[in-house]
Amino acid sequence: METRSELFESLFEKIKDLGLTTYELSKLKALNTFTVVMSSLVSRLIVILVISLFVLILNIGLALYLGEILGKIYLGFFAVAAFDLVVGVVFHYFLHNWIRKPLSDSIISDVLHSDIS
Repeated sequence: METRSELFESLFEKIKDLGLTTYELSKLKALNTFTVVMSSLVSRLIVILVISLFVLILNIGLALYLGEILGKIYLGFFAVAAFDLVVGVVFHYFLHNWIRKPLSDSIISDVLHSDIS
């Protein structure tokens, strides 16, 4: 029959193993959550980059076209810049919450639904 000290040593070893296993599982869950969120953010950033590049090239083309119509190239760039400023102010004051809230909800959803199967 085992003595009390042997029982305590056995119990201590099992507790230690349980603690290490729990720690490793927590690390794996955190890593999984991180990878899901980062992959989601990277894919969104790529889409934003492509759209931004399209808008930039479109603005340059429109500015050159308006510059030709107005007689001086720089007037076309000023007109497009003024339009972009107005659009930016409208987005900031009126559409900021419509963009921020769905993005925040999406990130939170990714974090909460990224379980290890």
